[in-house]
Amino acid sequence: MVVGAEPVGELELVRTFTGAMPTGVAVSHTGRIFVNFPQWGDEPPAALVELRDDREVPFPDRRWNSPARDDDEQAFVSVQNMVVDPLDRLWVVDTGSPLFRPTRPGGPKLVRVDLDTDTVAQVITFPPTVVPPTSYLNDVRFDLRRGRAGIAYLTDSAVAGPNGIVVVDLASGRSWRRLHDHPSTAAEPLHAYRPVVEGRPLLNRPAGGRPRALTVGADGLAVSADGSRLYYAPLIGRRWHSVPTDALVDASLPEEEVADTVVDEGDKGTGSDGLESDDVGRLYLTAYEHNAVFRRLPDGRFETLLHDPRLLWPDTLVVAADRHLYVTANQVHRQPMYQGGRDLRRRPYALFRTPIDAGPVLLR
Repeated sequence: MVVGAEPVGELELVRTFTGAMPTGVAVSHTGRIFVNFPQWGDEPPAALVELRDDREVPFPDRRWNSPARDDDEQAFVSVQNMVVDPLDRLWVVDTGSPLFRPTRPGGPKLVRVDLDTDTVAQVITFPPTVVPPTSYLNDVRFDLRRGRAGIAYLTDSAVAGPNGIVVVDLASGRSWRRLHDHPSTAAEPLHAYRPVVEGRPLLNRPAGGRPRALTVGADGLAVSADGSRLYYAPLIGRRWHSVPTDALVDASLPEEEVADTVVDEGDKGTGSDGLESDDVGRLYLTAYEHNAVFRRLPDGRFETLLHDPRLLWPDTLVVAADRHLYVTANQVHRQPMYQGGRDLRRRPYALFRTPIDAGPVLLR
């Protein structure tokens, strides 16, 4: 008899997906669930859907899921993620970069959908000085206590350009860039970190080409329970960092002074795609090398919250008002770009959750 590792934690299956590969998930304060599908080659019928009974309904409507071109300001071009803010509004991160193509102004944007009316209420686009053509906007977090309408923080996890953090004043729509090309927002070099998933080194393996190291930097984001620090980590790297949010929101502060405030949070023992936090001060990290989700306690100790063979590339994490942690598992590493042109993904993809006895961070 062959004996394998025992699963850790209580992993409840919420939904399976037999079509396009999902990345992000968001859960409203009333329990509505939203999932997005980026334009990575699967040609999803909609960029963003709401899960209603057994249906995936384009959200907020079909028009917003039918872009006319890559710089369409009034439609989703390629959605990477979305987050429900402390006021129960859905904010959608549109990369404007289908198939990782260079972006054009109007494509990358942050879109607010008011869930009481299910209509788009605000669209924030970015100048090329803040979101250049190489950018790939990824994750977002909010603090609505700052300024007249709040502040948003986003990661730029560009593959072919400098990484960084984008800060947005939600009242004016003004944005600025922080930690641009800083070592803490960059991927770790191959000699320092070689990710291994399902027993194989994770490399860019184009069909007929030489394997290359991946260079995806700042990806996951988490804001501390008191809003004083922003935690971030590259997709390719085991170390993670934090920075005081006071330094990020002060647009007049010189970049070198912002960089001086960065804290190396140490080796977290794994590559991570998603980060999240809860209202009792704990931090959550996906562990794509281990089919797991780790949790860091306020005293700095780490524990394994989940470990399960079904967690094939845990991607986005969400702490919801129902006191569960939600996580998507989408087999990112099995895509053709990592497997010499072969698609090794095996549907269905999955959305799971686990009880955590804590709620989301609501900075309002």
